[in-house]
Amino acid sequence: MRIFAFDYKLFLVVLILFFCTSYDCIAQEDTENSRTLTREEILRFSIEELLDLPLEQLMKLSDIVGVSVDELFQLVHQIHGVRSDSLRSHFLSPVPVEVINQRQIEISGHSQLGQVLQYQCPSFHSTPQTISDGTDNLDPISLRGLGTDQVLVLVNGKRRHSSSYLHVNGTFGRGTVGTDLNAIPTSAIQKIEIMRDGAAAQYGSDAIAGVINIILKENPVGIDISSQTGISTEGDGLLQKVSASAGVELGTNGFLNLTTEFIHRGSINRSGDYTGAVYGDERDNNLTDFFDNVPFEGKRVMSIGFAETDNAMLFYNAGTEITEDVLLYFNGGVSYRQSSAPGFYRFPKDDHRVVLSLFPYGFSPQLETNLVDYYSVTGVEGKYHGWNIDLSYNFGANIYDLTVKNGNNASMGANSPISAYAGGFSYVQNIFGLDFSRKVDFLSMPTNIAFGTEFRIENYELAAGEQASWINGNNDLPTVSGQPHQVGFQYYPGFKPENELTRYRANIAAYLDFESDVTSRFLLGTAVRFERYSDFGRNLSWKVAARYRFHDLFTLRSAINTGFRAPSLQQLYYNRVSTQFLDGEPVQVVNFNNESGAVRAFGIEALKPELSYNSSFGITSLINDNLTVTIDGYRIAIQDRIIQSGRFKAEDDHAYAAILDPLNVSQAQFFTNAIDTETLGLDIAAVLNTTVGYGNLIVSLAYNRTKTRIDGDIKTSQLLTGKEDVLFNREEISRIESAIPLGKFVNLINYKINLISFSLRNTYFGEAKYIHPDDGNEANWQLNELTGNVESRDQIFSQKVLTDIEANYQFNLNTKLSVGINNVFNIYPDKHTHSKNISSGMFVYSRRIQQFTQMGTFVYFKLMFSL
Repeated sequence: MRIFAFDYKLFLVVLILFFCTSYDCIAQEDTENSRTLTREEILRFSIEELLDLPLEQLMKLSDIVGVSVDELFQLVHQIHGVRSDSLRSHFLSPVPVEVINQRQIEISGHSQLGQVLQYQCPSFHSTPQTISDGTDNLDPISLRGLGTDQVLVLVNGKRRHSSSYLHVNGTFGRGTVGTDLNAIPTSAIQKIEIMRDGAAAQYGSDAIAGVINIILKENPVGIDISSQTGISTEGDGLLQKVSASAGVELGTNGFLNLTTEFIHRGSINRSGDYTGAVYGDERDNNLTDFFDNVPFEGKRVMSIGFAETDNAMLFYNAGTEITEDVLLYFNGGVSYRQSSAPGFYRFPKDDHRVVLSLFPYGFSPQLETNLVDYYSVTGVEGKYHGWNIDLSYNFGANIYDLTVKNGNNASMGANSPISAYAGGFSYVQNIFGLDFSRKVDFLSMPTNIAFGTEFRIENYELAAGEQASWINGNNDLPTVSGQPHQVGFQYYPGFKPENELTRYRANIAAYLDFESDVTSRFLLGTAVRFERYSDFGRNLSWKVAARYRFHDLFTLRSAINTGFRAPSLQQLYYNRVSTQFLDGEPVQVVNFNNESGAVRAFGIEALKPELSYNSSFGITSLINDNLTVTIDGYRIAIQDRIIQSGRFKAEDDHAYAAILDPLNVSQAQFFTNAIDTETLGLDIAAVLNTTVGYGNLIVSLAYNRTKTRIDGDIKTSQLLTGKEDVLFNREEISRIESAIPLGKFVNLINYKINLISFSLRNTYFGEAKYIHPDDGNEANWQLNELTGNVESRDQIFSQKVLTDIEANYQFNLNTKLSVGINNVFNIYPDKHTHSKNISSGMFVYSRRIQQFTQMGTFVYFKLMFSL
């Protein structure tokens, strides 16, 4: 947390610096005194302002201050009162650190944080999903190819709470729960720091792939207002975004920053024309009347792309001095999101699922999700006998409610309502933290010492839906198919009262961290963290990182560490009966929670934490004053990863039937520690920041390639031996190994001259694979009506390159207009090549593999005011 006195003259200088063409800050003059910046004024720059400057200007600044560039960053960091005394510029860090500043966020052209990172950070992946229940409203994320729950998110250095919703449908991230990045408004963000290295020894559970630290704005004065409107060239996906951020002085030596943001995102529909049966009789010969009564254009019966959402967010960030040595800080926010996601169409021929007296043409059910997310952090920082002390309390909560609209409970017949509340989830965390740090001379070595303790309480609740969403209405009317009327609301049967639960967990942690300048060129850091959980016991993690500057222009760095991820409460206790679709056919499945006797009967033990071993090695180079290059390779081995099992059917084995029949269940699944994985990867980045002509040119190139594979055999119980392909089938293996692009490349060019700036970004998405669960055996291959051959339904989705452009015109210090086009050349993912994957014409593009969205070309305008 940075607390500083506000200086009006310095503020004017910073404004001039921000808008000047070449950032030639040494020659700039303030509007009153016409003089060069002094040493003291330079030291009051923020870290992100220094990182924004060309390296040639950093060298000039360091000459004025009388220290090296590295020491300049340390001095600025100390002056602003943050906890660590050893922050270095990102190319001098002992582990890979990527910084995305406010300007990069603004020129991204994307309205939500997940998509900003998707097109800025090659090792990060997130894209909206489709036809995936509640996941339509909550994008899974990945860092370095790992799971949604294996990356830790911080806000202002404090642990961000996770979502309450568990991804259980057929998407990447199935069986995981992560942090909802889109609940954080981009207009509240000052910068984003991404540490691409294991950090459990420093921050605890989840930090296996790395850490994303979001730093909120700390503007002491001024108002920023922004409006953005855009639409796809298909005429859908309308975006309307309005945001405002205001900073005021708080007391005599502090600030309060408030940000509000509203976003409406319209849905897109990239489904194809339906070619299958509707009534299952001669009426299918003329379907004009049917399609006239379906709420979609042409012969479409579904909306496939991404869901319509509305977002409203309010965030605050503040700090003020209590005394000269004591600082009070607090930040927090509340976010509300409503989304309406479509499900599979229910046709009149399926009268065991459709009440024809209510829906004579069938119906398109909609799952409306309402998400409320809020958090608050309050803390006090101070100095005592040379020690920096930070005492904080962190509260976070995520509430997720689901309502099915335009549906029915077929077992209730004509008495069924057409909408019903299906239930919901909530997750709450409370964290108390106490941290100490100090810089000392240890054996004549400048050493930063940090230690502290943390106490965390977690709570997970599952609420039942209203009775109509799950009840068996005992409809005794006959069906054409002869099948019994399905129980529960289509397409999301509600949670029953017996599914309801409230569970708590507590853990206490202590950590110790050293970082020493062994010599002027050799940096060594070590960390160790002990944690004790109330449900599964103890864990000890450690880390060693080193950096050696063997030349003024070249630095070697390396790190090894262990890590862990505690099983989430959602994975431990989630339970329900759901409707899942396999090759377009609905299946009723029960998910037992981990404390269920049925799970123990299958021989599945209590969940234990995932354990990791992470090693990395890299080289960074300051080629010249304008060009930096970093290359980092890494290996991440994870033991006992938690997965959601496949479906075990009572009809397949007498032992399964003995467990399931007394429970009136035909299929079951659960969570278990079933696999070990190995991830190998490479990160390469280069940044050029220089003056070209009369303007400033920034060119960045960044590439990531990551490959994860299952290491060894699938782990199973004695009862399930021989059923490994059911426990974790080839499709689920592919979600780990190849469901997201294996490689990704981001090239950004930004040129600013006078009042005009222009940016161009190319994003390369490597190939991804869809693997059908049954087609490992050629006997299961199906006739492909597109080719006339019997073929596998597996498919490789080829690499693609998307191009975005944006132009900005600065009318004056207060007004800027931006015009941009995302995906200029209207690139789409590959279409399905097997007719069975198209599902009677509906799925032109895959809903299982999402390299990027099916939006196509998107045109937008932004208008920004500063007051």
